[in-house]
Amino acid sequence: MYYQIISFNYKNCDLGNREKISFKTEEDKKEMLTRLVGFDFIHEAFIVSTCNRTEIVTANKDNFSTYHTILGIMSEYSGVNFHELKEMMERFDDEDAVGHIFSVVSSLDSLVVGESQITGQVKDAFRFSYNNATAGKKLNRLLSYAVKCAAEVRNETQISANPISIASVAVSQAEEILQDTMAGMTAIVIGTGEMGILTTKHLLRSGCDVILLGRDINKANDAAQNLGDNIKVDTIENLEKYINRYRLLFSATSSPVPVVTKDLISECDFRRLWFDIAIPRDIEETEDEKITIYRIDDLQHISNINHALRQEQALKASEIVSQYQQDFYRWLKALSIEPVIKGIREHVNAAIEKELSKAIKKGFVPKELHDNLHKLAVSMFNQFLHKPTKKMRQSSKEKEGVYQIEAMQCIFDVNTEDVDPKQYKEQQHTKGYKA
Repeated sequence: MYYQIISFNYKNCDLGNREKISFKTEEDKKEMLTRLVGFDFIHEAFIVSTCNRTEIVTANKDNFSTYHTILGIMSEYSGVNFHELKEMMERFDDEDAVGHIFSVVSSLDSLVVGESQITGQVKDAFRFSYNNATAGKKLNRLLSYAVKCAAEVRNETQISANPISIASVAVSQAEEILQDTMAGMTAIVIGTGEMGILTTKHLLRSGCDVILLGRDINKANDAAQNLGDNIKVDTIENLEKYINRYRLLFSATSSPVPVVTKDLISECDFRRLWFDIAIPRDIEETEDEKITIYRIDDLQHISNINHALRQEQALKASEIVSQYQQDFYRWLKALSIEPVIKGIREHVNAAIEKELSKAIKKGFVPKELHDNLHKLAVSMFNQFLHKPTKKMRQSSKEKEGVYQIEAMQCIFDVNTEDVDPKQYKEQQHTKGYKA
């Protein structure tokens, strides 16, 4: 079994292409996952889809076939040429895939290093696949370890002190532009999801009043209930009057199409500052010279400053990730071989018992000698299997060892699919594992 991650992220894939690749609805994502696990070489899959990345995480038995299958289906889904997709993606196999997902969940691979949202987003992505029967214990092993790694990064470093998110970066950019005039302004926030609420909190801390707009007025009221007195709510149906009345706008919905369209925009005698922190884009392009629009990729320079400030902590965090990566893969390889060794010994034991029972039944061996003869036969086979099992454990630590393990499974007809990995937990690692 192998791990593979195909990643389209902010480092190699620009905003326009990330929009094409992103999954517009949960139904689109479910359909993609169902197609992937429909191939007999892909055991499990889940998809991480955020404003900065779309990543397909798989447990499979053929990385080469999985890679080409994913690119082919993604090309069909997005309308982007297969070869163009290859230029804008990163591929991570096995140990590299483990290291990558640990870095992602620990927020070391984020646009804003140390941001706090990504761990929950990846967990939600796995849960979605698990609930739709496209992910299970193979990827759960990986994600459980990744979450533990992220927790240690947070506990052992200051990388998440005063956490920064895209929402806070956007508000910081507004403060830098508006300076002292921002306090007391009214800001429009479109979207009552996690990003919209985070943006609202940062705006309130900056001294702004906020009008929070959502499709569901009850959900908007619930979201605003604990945020203070300087917030009002309304439905997105009244969007037009607000965007033409106030200067400051932040949009963070999950809409598959723009919610701020050109036909809603009226000419105003004041300059407007808008932040579109959604993928796909919430705000349609406009030729109005009095409207400045900042999109996610425009905020990257602040991320770079943030990364420089946290470089020392990021280095320490990377060492933690590297250690967890090694521990996980060492445990995973041991987990692969130990059930095989146990299965071989069980086959031997069954064969001894079968032949011994035959011998007793035919009168070749006295019944009272059963236990002693069984112990003798087991001892002889243990002596015979000692060197082979020692070499099997040694080969499991090598990169190519997986092929030998699979060969042993086939030769001795050992099935490890239903083995509970928790029984090997204490033997093989000390970091902890929760199935």
